[in-house]
Amino acid sequence: MRESHLLTFSSHDAVALSYRHWPALLPVETTKRRAVVMFHRGHEHSGRLAHLVDELDLPDCDFFAWDARGHGLSPGARGDSPSFVTSVRDVQTFIEHIGSTHNFDEKDLAIVAQSVGAVVVATWAHDYAPKVRALILASPAFSVKLYVPFARAALRLIRAFRGNFFVDSYVKARFLTHDPARIQSYQQDPLITKAISVNMLLGLHEAARRVVADAQAIQIPTQLLISGADFVVERKPQVMFFERLGCLRKEKHLLPGFFHDTLGERDRERAVSQARRFILHNFETPTAPPSLLDADRIGPMRAEAEALAAPVAPNSIQECYWRAMRAGMRLGARLSHGMKLGFETGFDSGSTLDYAYRNEPAGLTLLGQKIDQLYLNSIGWRAIRPRKAHVEELLRGAISRLRSTDQPVHIVDIAAGHGRYILEAVQSLEERPASIVLRDYSDINVRDGSALIQAKGFEDVARFIKADAFDQASLASLSPRPTLVVVSGLYELFGDNQMISRSLAGIAEALQPGGYIVYTGQPWHPQLNLIARVLTSHRGGQAWVMRRRTQAEMDQLVAAAGLVKITQRIDDWGIFTVSLAQKPH
Repeated sequence: MRESHLLTFSSHDAVALSYRHWPALLPVETTKRRAVVMFHRGHEHSGRLAHLVDELDLPDCDFFAWDARGHGLSPGARGDSPSFVTSVRDVQTFIEHIGSTHNFDEKDLAIVAQSVGAVVVATWAHDYAPKVRALILASPAFSVKLYVPFARAALRLIRAFRGNFFVDSYVKARFLTHDPARIQSYQQDPLITKAISVNMLLGLHEAARRVVADAQAIQIPTQLLISGADFVVERKPQVMFFERLGCLRKEKHLLPGFFHDTLGERDRERAVSQARRFILHNFETPTAPPSLLDADRIGPMRAEAEALAAPVAPNSIQECYWRAMRAGMRLGARLSHGMKLGFETGFDSGSTLDYAYRNEPAGLTLLGQKIDQLYLNSIGWRAIRPRKAHVEELLRGAISRLRSTDQPVHIVDIAAGHGRYILEAVQSLEERPASIVLRDYSDINVRDGSALIQAKGFEDVARFIKADAFDQASLASLSPRPTLVVVSGLYELFGDNQMISRSLAGIAEALQPGGYIVYTGQPWHPQLNLIARVLTSHRGGQAWVMRRRTQAEMDQLVAAAGLVKITQRIDDWGIFTVSLAQKPH
């Protein structure tokens, strides 16, 4: 049996998580080093996957497996995490750690994950668009069988009164596998965690719904292993996920008679051999991911945008519903300052965005304030505020990187709105940037942004000018040449990739070598239909129809401009991403 080393890595919040490393048995060339990274199912830990290291029979591959936070030897309340999204970001940090500490490129990794671990990995694949070679997902827990009617609604209600609490798994070991040794070890293992927090259980459900609905965004070769006699999770969402997967290389295998512990079943040789073949084939015959640079002209995101822009049937139930919604919003705008501002300047305008950032409900009478509070608490605006925090975080991080290499800090925001997040991000720095140039095409934003510069006392280093964020020549001739460019909340509003490419090309030309770009994306939004049917944009009061970009598409556009992505953040709802990329020296 291959020997493992017990190690730890520091995750994104400085929590030290435990993992095991099994070095390759056979020496290989540096250029051919490969690894398999394994993720255990809920309640378990990395030691429960140790048998796969030998059974997969890949002697020239390193193997890694973690203990998710709250599991095994990793710290945290048993079965809990600050949020499901925290655990997803833990995956990204783990993969980055494997790359930096053990010298593996992301493209030389294959992922094996089971049950809850498979949902965490699928969410990571959707949200972060990694370039790993293959995914093996065994019985992903996209929908846990809770058996009690309205169980999730009841859990939400109880949590609203009690806060987070824990529930124990109802599943006995004999319903997980037919393997007597695995049953016995599960019953006797002191590191098994029978409880799971309600926060994690509900977070798992919400993330799974989003990933199943938008599985087309996943471009990684994927093999799905479905247990045919699974008492723990539903089969239908697994099948829907597979049918919607966007990758060209995908396999689905139904394993009759298998219980939930697919890779720990008595007759698991069949599943393991299929996983081994899939991993080897993708290691030996890699394929480039499909180009998404023309996804604005063809593909599911184009079709989705066209459907949103198409009128609904006159006098249909849908048309009556949306007409009532529009009338309700117009009525609310008489009292709510936020709604009124949205109709006046566009719900996607810099003024509206600045209002959402400030998050101070205002309106005529107490009723107007309550309406405004509900408006500001809508899911889109709730997610906007973490985006602002993530922009500021990566902005400060980029400034720190520049100063560590003695480069001057020249900041340009090409579509700043009012510029609030830029000014507030640098306000707390001990040393001010050498220069700040805020640009926007809106006269209102230039006026209000200039006033904000004065109000915050940045007149000595900052200026606000009117300019077009898609004018490649104007961007390329920026002076002084920036070392840090910010593009926040802009590209999401324009579906045309040629516009984005021109903008990015101008930025790449202007950036000094070693300079950085902070850019945002919107790979998902649960209210696209409402936004398109009810809200208006800043472009002459037109309907606000958004064409989503998957994270893979957005990253490809950035890479096509010659910029290298470094890191990424995403909110708890998976709506807005913020990424940092660098211009190579």
